[in-house]
Amino acid sequence: MTAKSVKTEEHAFKKFSKDIKGSNLGGLLFFFGEEQYLVRWAVDSVLEHYIEPGFEKLNCTRLDRQSATPAAVIAQCETLPMLAEKRIVIIEDFPAGDPGSKENYTETEENELIEYMKELPDSCILILTSDVADKRRKIFKTVAALGSCYEFGRLDEHEVRKFINKRLQESGKKAEASVVRRIIERSGYFDRQSDYTLNNLDNDLKKMIAHCDGDEIRSSDADGGLSGNTETHVFDMVDAITRNDKGEAMSILHNLLSSGESWQRLLALLSSHFEIILMVKEMRDEGKNSNEIKESLGIHEYRILLAGRLSSRYSIERLRRILCGCFAVEKNHKSGFLDERLALELLIAGM
Repeated sequence: MTAKSVKTEEHAFKKFSKDIKGSNLGGLLFFFGEEQYLVRWAVDSVLEHYIEPGFEKLNCTRLDRQSATPAAVIAQCETLPMLAEKRIVIIEDFPAGDPGSKENYTETEENELIEYMKELPDSCILILTSDVADKRRKIFKTVAALGSCYEFGRLDEHEVRKFINKRLQESGKKAEASVVRRIIERSGYFDRQSDYTLNNLDNDLKKMIAHCDGDEIRSSDADGGLSGNTETHVFDMVDAITRNDKGEAMSILHNLLSSGESWQRLLALLSSHFEIILMVKEMRDEGKNSNEIKESLGIHEYRILLAGRLSSRYSIERLRRILCGCFAVEKNHKSGFLDERLALELLIAGM
């Protein structure tokens, strides 16, 4: 089987960079997506491009969910800029962006905004921002037709590396490629269902920089600065288990439970890690390469690399027994046979 080459869509931040450099932005913009760090960057870039330093208060208005009534939006957009090319109006947490929001516009209000967007003055740039967007809504389709929508999702590995190196360089620091790789691996950025974003990574890099004595970030600085997420900590627990360091694994378990993590989520993550380890081991035994495994499982290559390393410590039969033990924990808990904490402790002890 040969790995297929998949043409990936250009990331929104690249498209936005080209558009703003070529002055192709237009007057109606919608920035949304999981990476709110990039949403803020895009807004700041528009402000820097059109408004001279010191004139932002005169030529920029920020409205939130409560204040962004159609009347207020129209009044701000109709105000002429002072000593600047454009006036910029920003609606943060755009009410019509989140499909689950209770503060969405009424149909009348939405239609009023839609009609005004068709007549937006050339002197104004209207920017909408949100975490998510309901692409089925008429107002989203209107913005997409009249202006530009940029969905800032997660970066790929190459761009995350560039992000890290750029942040370090700006602070007068550097790091070996192996350390950058360690930062990415341990951050959990590419873990499935990870809630670790560029905001978290940026904050962790600041801690690493503060922790570093010299001009080079080392592995110890990286480990000291990374907050990671629950999935990262569970991976550390799995790593300790596979090294037969049950004391460390138990310590991580107790810390996670004490921090408020639910035993069900920890059990699910444990099961997920060992399922991936088993599948990677089986596929490697079948002669499949990393690209084929990546395509088949749909997970990042870092997860495959780590699972491959851990799989060498177990036989396929042992991994299957471990997974059976994971499945038995919830069954035993439902039957009242064991409380959840003791059940997880016994599971880890027997792995």
